[in-house]
Amino acid sequence: MLRKTSLGTLLLGVGGVLTIVGFVAYFQDNATLNLAGFFYGIPVLLGGLALRAAELEPTPYSQETSPEVLKLREQQATPTQNQVRSDVTRFRYGQEAHLDDALERLGLSPSDDERPELVGVREEAIEGAYALILEFASPRIEFSIWQEKQPKIERFFGPNVRAVVTQSPGDRVEVALIAAAQAEVTEAASR
Repeated sequence: MLRKTSLGTLLLGVGGVLTIVGFVAYFQDNATLNLAGFFYGIPVLLGGLALRAAELEPTPYSQETSPEVLKLREQQATPTQNQVRSDVTRFRYGQEAHLDDALERLGLSPSDDERPELVGVREEAIEGAYALILEFASPRIEFSIWQEKQPKIERFFGPNVRAVVTQSPGDRVEVALIAAAQAEVTEAASR
């Protein structure tokens, strides 16, 4: 619940109410309430404004997650998959875009103008394994570059994650982070 609540909006509301109470108390010659309203209200209001200015909204789910997939998530999801899902589906503060640091490290964000934008996220079962699918709008990064970076994406979001990059209609690219079964992990390690 709190993940879906904008802290900036909450502080704006509380700060606004306290500030109004301070003004009303001032005109009614209630010095104690006036002082408390101004002393707390204005800083909280300014803090709310600052947070709203630096706010990054959560990435929406492009489709509802089925109960079967939720059960798979509980059984198979890696800590990295859970962290990525948690980070991109909550309000963030002081960031330009979701996964901006990850995209930069992967070489998929040469500049702010060229950086792909995370526009959706969904959870699916792929071949019986839990998959977190990140949907990017990528008008300035060619799909061939995404394909070249696929092994690096897999290492970055690993261990125990297999990455599959696919192109969607338009300039969309999907990165599926699939929980690798223990047998696949053992097989990959032996290579």
